[in-house]
Amino acid sequence: MAIAEPAVVPPSPAPVVSRAGRPRRDLTRLQAWGGAGLLVAVTLLALLAKVLAPQDPLAPVGLPLQPPGSAGFPLGSDSIGRDVLSRVLVGLQLSWFGAIVVIASGLLVGGIVGLVAGAVGGWVDTVLMRFTDLFLALPAPVLAIAVVAALGPGLRNTLLAVGVVWWPFYARIVRGEIRTLRARPHVEAARLAGTGGVRIALRHLLPGAVPAAVVAASLDVGALVLTLAGLSFLGLGQPAPAAELGADSARNLSYLLQQWWIPVMPGIAVMLLALAGNVAGDGVRVLLDKR
Repeated sequence: MAIAEPAVVPPSPAPVVSRAGRPRRDLTRLQAWGGAGLLVAVTLLALLAKVLAPQDPLAPVGLPLQPPGSAGFPLGSDSIGRDVLSRVLVGLQLSWFGAIVVIASGLLVGGIVGLVAGAVGGWVDTVLMRFTDLFLALPAPVLAIAVVAALGPGLRNTLLAVGVVWWPFYARIVRGEIRTLRARPHVEAARLAGTGGVRIALRHLLPGAVPAAVVAASLDVGALVLTLAGLSFLGLGQPAPAAELGADSARNLSYLLQQWWIPVMPGIAVMLLALAGNVAGDGVRVLLDKR
């Protein structure tokens, strides 16, 4: 009886590595580094604003109401002969660093509250979160306006007012991350090894919550620029003749139909600054995305 020969199984073809996703990954990487670079560029522009300003932003340096493109006035001059470009640059500096100050203070206060609430738990968590909810329940713009109205107009009081209503968001984010990290095996192992609660919180919990807080903060830059400009527009910022973008637009609204560049140029600067903050924040989010 003939013995059947075993069937010959053809070798499976080598797996084909698809390159369809490579352009998408390259675009994502470009977006991430482009956003981070834009954040650095705008910060440098704000740092060098007074150096780059061609004229004194507070003093009349020429004829009033000169249109954009006039000699010595790339963006025109205002009603008393001050350079609009110089005032826009200095106002950009105040808005950008004001937003960064609010974010830094909000991360500090909210991070401490969220870390303590998430790490300790129990009644401490309940009390701190109900205190945070109290601030979240109040209308943020109304509370900020009330604080500035009570303390008086000025950049410091405006930043304090916005900081009062901004930190609860970071407290909630950090607390949520900490509560998630508490159940991780490495945290449980450290607890079983006898590591103190403070050391666990600072070494094993806090570093894991930092990326989420930084991403949230980077995405808040644009919103904070608009918030500070809005309070300044309402007259709650620096008193005249300080160069503030929102205040300059509000004070010169009467020139909107004839000498449009006086109120419009600061408004365009606010729009571009907020757009740069949003793009930069999105780039930082992609850069810190672990996936």
